[in-house]
Amino acid sequence: MTAEGESRPPSRAAEVAEAAARAFRLLPAAPRDLDPPAGKGPRSPARRISSDPDTVERDLLRLVLTLVELLRQLMERQALHRVDQGDLTDEQEERLGVTLMLLHDRMSDLCAQYGLTMEDLNLDLGPLGTLLPPSD
Repeated sequence: MTAEGESRPPSRAAEVAEAAARAFRLLPAAPRDLDPPAGKGPRSPARRISSDPDTVERDLLRLVLTLVELLRQLMERQALHRVDQGDLTDEQEERLGVTLMLLHDRMSDLCAQYGLTMEDLNLDLGPLGTLLPPSD
């Protein structure tokens, strides 16, 4: 039984939403918050991160899937490099190929399950370009 004046603990989703909102407030993403580099013209406006409590779970999932996709692509490139070098046996090449195909299929399934596309995972890093290379 709770004593009078004590409140119930906030739900986990509310805690995550509040933590995300606090973190996003620390990011200087509005154009007025960013100083243009010395000697250069005005910067293009930065996109502000939306910290809507209703979409925080989906946004967090999008970020996690983006990181997993980045790692998957790095692993795939490393595997191709090792195949080109001749470091792997035929059995290892086959097992690696099947594993990478299954991982790609699972990533596609997760994106579809949460209403995302693989293009949604490619974050725009402003002047650096996009996080992930263009898909072939």
